Amino acid sequence: MTKTVEGGVDPTVVIVGRPNVGKSTLFNRIVGEQAAIVEDRPGVTRDRKEAAAEWLGHHFVLVDTGGWLPSGSELEAKVSRQVEAAVRAAHLVLFVVDGSVGMTDEDASVAAWIRRSDVPVLLVVNKADNDRRETDRWEFMSLGVGEPYPVSALHGRRAGDLLDEVVARLPDTVEIDVAEIEIDEGEKPPRVALVGRPNVGKSTLFNRLVGEDRSVVHDMPGTTRDSIDTLVETEDGPVIFVDTAGMRRRSRIDDSAEYYSLVRALRAVDDADVALLVIDATEGVTAQDQRLVERIDASGCPIVVLLNKWELVATGEDRAHVESEVRRKLHFLDDPPVLKISALTGKGVHKLRPVLQESITQYHRRVPTRDVNKVIAAAQQRQPAAGGARVMYALQGATDPPTFTLFVNREIAQPYLRYLERSIREAFGFGSTPIKIRVRKRNE
Repeated sequence: MTKTVEGGVDPTVVIVGRPNVGKSTLFNRIVGEQAAIVEDRPGVTRDRKEAAAEWLGHHFVLVDTGGWLPSGSELEAKVSRQVEAAVRAAHLVLFVVDGSVGMTDEDASVAAWIRRSDVPVLLVVNKADNDRRETDRWEFMSLGVGEPYPVSALHGRRAGDLLDEVVARLPDTVEIDVAEIEIDEGEKPPRVALVGRPNVGKSTLFNRLVGEDRSVVHDMPGTTRDSIDTLVETEDGPVIFVDTAGMRRRSRIDDSAEYYSLVRALRAVDDADVALLVIDATEGVTAQDQRLVERIDASGCPIVVLLNKWELVATGEDRAHVESEVRRKLHFLDDPPVLKISALTGKGVHKLRPVLQESITQYHRRVPTRDVNKVIAAAQQRQPAAGGARVMYALQGATDPPTFTLFVNREIAQPYLRYLERSIREAFGFGSTPIKIRVRKRNE
């Protein structure tokens, strides 16, 4: 079903402040779940993270950002540019300060920048978890951004009062450039997760695919801490690209923030329609890449292998070796598409769109029951199963991935089931799309 929606979209509220004042804790409090990674130290949040929020029937988009420190290190400066980009699109800014510490020079710098941005601001004094800290909040009046509102994001103290003020300052909807948008209520945009080891170029590729610097890119492994998803309009329709944190062995995860990054990345894979496995072509397929592929394959998600930094593999002999290693070390996959790209220069990235669309189509494909039974009958006629075992009836019971149920008269050996799976795959052109086979005995 398709309907036409006129008017606008939900307004955007952006949370900003210096590092470690509790921005992500406030974000989680407002959206009502642990959507952002929280750690009691600065620098955990680096990318923008968005979530839908609602209070008393008023809907808005809430954006968590990293700490604003433009004069810091190169990475901190990049994080700060992400914050500035978010504020430019905001309809209200929640400027968060730490009531347990008091006003700092960094708070004053943020306030000066916010005043220049000409965006409506609500000053939030976080960690005001007792009456004394609520009283002390008035020192922040000198920041020149309005009345300070006390709240304890961790304990929820006065969170409702803050949200009352937020929705009072927001319009119900915001007008958009186009008069009408066609929304297909029956289909959700496919989700494409970019996964791989740390520092293989996932965020650089993500930014190229979505067309802006949406994730922080830096030459230090582990820059992306959370999963970032962005809806992109393509020639084949809308697609949600999800940038994930680099995945490494759990034995090498040395802090809780990195552990939760891994958990969120694995969740993104489970929710994805296609996984883009980004491999550093200069290093080839590592043991960690193999483990990642096994984990993705177990989720039933189609895999497209991207050999990134291909321009750095100099000679034809080296390139042939890398391609051979992919076939050998990923032999357990059913011939996945392998593309050689450069996320940095964009070379080869254009080849991804048709491959991606084909993978998505096959992942959602449903085969008529009559055709399934014809293929199974022909396969059994060519090569009968041992011991009189036979498939009496077959059907496709689910998609995402395609799942086939075989009703049998007795137990069938695994090698013969793999033969039937290959017959289904070849007959219907499923290519590298994972297929699940379920077996039920006739008396069940």
